[in-house]
Amino acid sequence: MSGNSFGKLFSVTTFGESHGPAIGCVIDGCPPGMALTEADIQLDLDRRKPGTSRHVTQRQEGDRVQILSGVYEGVTTGTPIALLIPNEDQRSKDYGNIAETFRPGHADYTYWHKYGVRDPRGGGRSSARLTAPVVGAGAVAKKWLRERYGVGFAGCMRQLGEIAIPFGGWEHVANNPFFAATDDAALLARMEAYMDELRRAGDSIGARIDVVAIGVPVGWGQPIYDKLDADIAYAMMGINAVKGVEIGAGFASVTQKGSEHGDELTPDGFVGNQAGGVLGGISTGQDITVSLAIKPTSSIRVPRRSIDKAGQPAIVETFGRHDPCVGIRATPIAEAMLALVLIDHALMQRAQCGDVRVDTPRI
Repeated sequence: MSGNSFGKLFSVTTFGESHGPAIGCVIDGCPPGMALTEADIQLDLDRRKPGTSRHVTQRQEGDRVQILSGVYEGVTTGTPIALLIPNEDQRSKDYGNIAETFRPGHADYTYWHKYGVRDPRGGGRSSARLTAPVVGAGAVAKKWLRERYGVGFAGCMRQLGEIAIPFGGWEHVANNPFFAATDDAALLARMEAYMDELRRAGDSIGARIDVVAIGVPVGWGQPIYDKLDADIAYAMMGINAVKGVEIGAGFASVTQKGSEHGDELTPDGFVGNQAGGVLGGISTGQDITVSLAIKPTSSIRVPRRSIDKAGQPAIVETFGRHDPCVGIRATPIAEAMLALVLIDHALMQRAQCGDVRVDTPRI
């Protein structure tokens, strides 16, 4: 009812606030018998954690995950898996000046009207800090999908503000602070300079992120209300700052003719992937391709007009340590959410249609 849980058969409930003692999640429905250690989860958390470059928040969090339950002698037991991530570098005094006002573009105003109380420290529950346990849960889902079905995940930044980033290969993503799939030194230097200028100005910028699932079997999803692509869009819109989602050709479909958009089938495979790996709400066996539009961070030093709790005019300046582009660290978050959707649909397919066999070969 309170919207803190995600998923049906593989359910994830997150808890905590940005400046509380800890954040975490409880995973219910993970199949038993999978080898799992904290190191398996830490790999993705380290990709998301703050303080990794000068272009992200300088809050220094180790994000060291602890498995509290659901694993015995290194193997999942089928019971709830609780993950805990301590908060270690809170600086709550930075938020004293906004405790009585509302940041434009932030959840401050809506949280206040919904609950009648809000935690102004780092945004409380609305902080992107709460994506850390999502990434932890996603790491568990990724591991099961990889071992059970051979499904892999990748993601990259495709646009930083007005700077388009041509795709040059997944192998480049880990070699720069932007998760950009390029080795173009001049382009990366331009992005660095752009971010340095934004930080000096106390402003922020948006980004576009692409994420892909590779090796997804054909047949996952549902035909009407639990469509695979509908659940993917729902999941991605649940990520902080996401304001738009495209699957496959997305909004480019508007200008395509049917002869262009419909992916033809041959004995050797599909000709193109305009559908993004989903037809009729069900996976085609092709790569599932998703693109996200991420808005600029709302916590900036630029003075802006707002109101206080009494409804009186106020000028808001947000100090503290914030991401000038939250999209930089969004790639592992988007991968995690895609994995959580897919493991849920994998388990539903196994439960409902696990015995289905057809003579038509997969292409």
